Amino acid sequence: MEHLKSILESKEGLVAEHKIRITLCSRNAKAVETVCSHLLAKAHDKGVTVKGPVRMPTKVLRITTRKTPCGEGSKTWDRFQMRVHKRHVMLTTTTDLLKSITTIPLEPGVDIEVTVADA
Repeated sequence: MEHLKSILESKEGLVAEHKIRITLCSRNAKAVETVCSHLLAKAHDKGVTVKGPVRMPTKVLRITTRKTPCGEGSKTWDRFQMRVHKRHVMLTTTTDLLKSITTIPLEPGVDIEVTVADA
């Protein structure tokens, strides 16, 4: 019983580390890669355990529509598409280090989602 109490007391003195997933999403692949490289460089400077970046498949959204609004004339079509690029980065760190890591320069049009996934 004394051994169990000593283990619990030693764990109380430690700072809790969290598993954190950072998701970067944008229509511009170059902007996502730039933000991802800044994030990884800052994390490696702080000595944080990093897994990734995991490059998710590019989502291609397509819309095909008729060019003419009235429906008369030759049947000509417009094809529009939007590509969405996504990256996942997994970090194991404390909340204080996470705040200092996420102060990076952001490219316009890059969405960032931070999820805490403790085991």
